[in-house]
Amino acid sequence: MATLRDILKQAFAAMRHDSRRTSLTIIGMAWGIATVVLLLAYGNGFGTAVENIFATYGGRILGVFPGRTSMQAGGNKAGTDIRFTIEDVERLTVNVPQITKISPECGKQMTSTYEGRSLTEYVRGDWPIIQDIYNFDMQQGRWYTADELVQKARVVVLGSEAKEKLFTGKYAIGEKIRINGISFEVIGVTAPKMQEGDNNINRIVNIPFTTMGELMDTHYLNGIWMMYESPDFEGIERAVRTTLARQYNFNPEDKRAVYSANLIKQLHQFQILTMGLKVLLAFIGTLTLGIGGVGLMNIMLVSVTQRTREIGVEKALGATYKTILTQFLAEALAITAVGGVAGIALAYIISYSVGTLTLYSAVALHGEAGDIRLAISLSSVLIATSILGAVGLVSGMIPAMRAAQLDPIEALRYE
Repeated sequence: MATLRDILKQAFAAMRHDSRRTSLTIIGMAWGIATVVLLLAYGNGFGTAVENIFATYGGRILGVFPGRTSMQAGGNKAGTDIRFTIEDVERLTVNVPQITKISPECGKQMTSTYEGRSLTEYVRGDWPIIQDIYNFDMQQGRWYTADELVQKARVVVLGSEAKEKLFTGKYAIGEKIRINGISFEVIGVTAPKMQEGDNNINRIVNIPFTTMGELMDTHYLNGIWMMYESPDFEGIERAVRTTLARQYNFNPEDKRAVYSANLIKQLHQFQILTMGLKVLLAFIGTLTLGIGGVGLMNIMLVSVTQRTREIGVEKALGATYKTILTQFLAEALAITAVGGVAGIALAYIISYSVGTLTLYSAVALHGEAGDIRLAISLSSVLIATSILGAVGLVSGMIPAMRAAQLDPIEALRYE
């Protein structure tokens, strides 16, 4: 009985018999497996890019903003204005225990000036915890503290673009700027965030919420930002809306009464699209690899035809159906294996050569983290290898069965 070593030795000897034909077949299989791996890597890179885009603004974040009712509820007609107050922050903290960090927000367009330069941009007042909620990294200096909030300190943290417009290349920390005529000390500059279109995240001027009271009436809030720890992002949003609806007597389903920005919800929607993209790319890659499998099958059928007399001699000497089947199937799988190794190596070479594919940076400033990197994961290689094994097995089994089913007498007569 032939050992595995004998079977493999015979398979590689058959491959060397017609090296040109074998080489072309291996190239076809290698290109197919490389395509599958690279398409899966592209899908993974796209998903990672989307997650990076959302991660730059924080994790499980929910923002709610007052609007105007569009549905009648509790005797109140549609068209009633909703207005948040600082008491709503405490109300949400008590009624939605999953909230871990929360901050009110008040702000409006104001003019900031420094030595003849001016910037008219959104000035926002928040609690210090907004740095964690919004995931602000510091380029220079620091964020304002809880003590400065209590003291109503006139300190300011500038967005990176706001700093450049007011100070150009000058060091800003410790300098004084005037906001609507009131002097503030610059204590920090935030690191640039991804910024597209009319997004002004890098131009915002940040001051303590209590200090904002010197610049505008802060009785009514622009909105409330919060972080939560529950994975049930829809349940958290529903609980927040229910709590506010109970206070202001509007229908919780009225999306216009209270607008919401739920980052994880949006990320989840993109993840569904990403999963669909991965499945589509895997399907396309499988079709490409299938073409290589058809080539392998044709080559093996030709090999069976050319070796008909050899098969007849083997059967005359006592070779069984299983022996012949194993012999030709082993040859097909050996070609598949060599092509697979070459294809995976080719995929790694291409991924390292390509580097990063432009995606988000084409439409957004500082959006490099949202570009696609062809990072080949172990799961991608395993999935591609499984597809390759199935294609190789099917492509090799049909010719092998044909060879094994040959009648030995007819095979010996074949010219």
